[in-house]
Amino acid sequence: MSQCCLPDPAVGETDERCNARPVKDATEQTRLLAGGDAGSNHGAVEHNENENENNETSNVDDKPLPVWQIAALCYARWVEPVAFFSIFPYINQMAQENGHLADADVGFYSGLIESLFSLTQMFVMILWGRAADRFGRKPVLVFSLIGVSAATALFGMAKTIWQMVLFRCLAGVFAGTIVTIRTMISEHSTSSTQARAFSWFAFTGNLGILFGPLIGGALADPARQYPGLFGNVQFFLDYPYALPSLAVAVIGLSAVAVTALYVEETLIKPPSGGGGSSHNEESATPKPEAYSTWDLVKLPGVPIVLYTYGHIMLLAYSYTAIVPVFWFTKVHLGGFGFSPLQISLMMAINGLAQAIWILLVFPPLHRRIGTNGVVKICAIAYPFFFAVCPFFNLLIRIDTPASTTAFWIACPVVLSLGCGISMSFTAIQLALNDVSPTPATLGTLNSLALAIVSGVRSFSPALFTSLFAIGARTQLLEGYAIWVLMVAIALAFTAVSYHLPDYDEMKRQRERAGGR
Repeated sequence: MSQCCLPDPAVGETDERCNARPVKDATEQTRLLAGGDAGSNHGAVEHNENENENNETSNVDDKPLPVWQIAALCYARWVEPVAFFSIFPYINQMAQENGHLADADVGFYSGLIESLFSLTQMFVMILWGRAADRFGRKPVLVFSLIGVSAATALFGMAKTIWQMVLFRCLAGVFAGTIVTIRTMISEHSTSSTQARAFSWFAFTGNLGILFGPLIGGALADPARQYPGLFGNVQFFLDYPYALPSLAVAVIGLSAVAVTALYVEETLIKPPSGGGGSSHNEESATPKPEAYSTWDLVKLPGVPIVLYTYGHIMLLAYSYTAIVPVFWFTKVHLGGFGFSPLQISLMMAINGLAQAIWILLVFPPLHRRIGTNGVVKICAIAYPFFFAVCPFFNLLIRIDTPASTTAFWIACPVVLSLGCGISMSFTAIQLALNDVSPTPATLGTLNSLALAIVSGVRSFSPALFTSLFAIGARTQLLEGYAIWVLMVAIALAFTAVSYHLPDYDEMKRQRERAGGR
């Protein structure tokens, strides 16, 4: 087997050079010629031409990664998770004050706000993608960043529940950053550099999870948190949650400046004129086999990988929605009774731990046990991670100095270790790469997965925070009913993880089919 046909261990994709047809054509033609010198010379000429073509492809693949372009795009990418997670430390308190809500009803409304935000994103995502293809990546990215910054600033000045919903949905309308940055990073990278580029992309997202809650928790209600500085500022007395939103908006505008000044356009439009030898040569190039969306979904291994992708995202988004409400809820109702600042610190620990797991632990672990091995380990850990949450509430309920000390020692440690389950997010993305029949279909598969993610994200926050609120109000199973449900869903994922396909065998079958 030629080395270029081996899957890239860092990315999990088959090199596009495996599909190069001239090598195969030259071999077939050589067999038809007589075995004289002419045939040998012809075969040698064909072999040299193929070597030159492969060398040209290698030169393309060896193109260095434009580090500063990737860094600028990652900074723009950082804005999205900062804007998304910055409201988590104070959204429950803000909703309670704006809507005059009972403690047990806070979760429903905070979940509703986040669900409508994601539903809005799902509806506009394809429109932003088409706009980026028509008008260019850079203008769409700049315009989206301006919109997100403005909508985030307005959210902090909302005085009613419905204003919170309106401004949060307005932020969701400007979802062009997500689609455009992913596309631009792909267009800047090659098959040999995309793994490194997207690892930075993922790391930046985790930095957003780290800094977003810190900004939100540290700056929320400044007149009460820092009376010496802001106690006499009437604006912050009238709008206690404006400062963190304005801070995030300033970060967004700084990303607008960086993008507008330094980011290069990556969309290369084909020339409008026709004809010419280059056009004819391009037309003569064999096209890869085309798959409709329905044909792609029916291919072996694709349905189970897409389902597993959705299942993992259901666990991730439901936990992300529940945990701020769980930490905010009073201890006697089944929560931790944290303040907004404590919530922000715990979420910062969460983001930092995820970044460490993905950057330092995932690469060597993946090389050792493979994609499915990482998914299975995370699938086994999920039920235990969820089951420990009610255990910690029991520890606080004891309310002794020893139990309180044990809680503050054990909880951050267990949270940091449990964040290792975040490796499943990267692993299932590699599984999606591996199950793709050709590199040309990977974009369609990613679009399908992104649609599933948006759909899950649109209903899971409202659903699971509502279930948490019902459990807290009724004290069903001592307020722990939601965690019983989460453990059950996690156990279902554990079972599903053992049915993922053998990607190496699938590739061997494709190679045999291509050789016939």
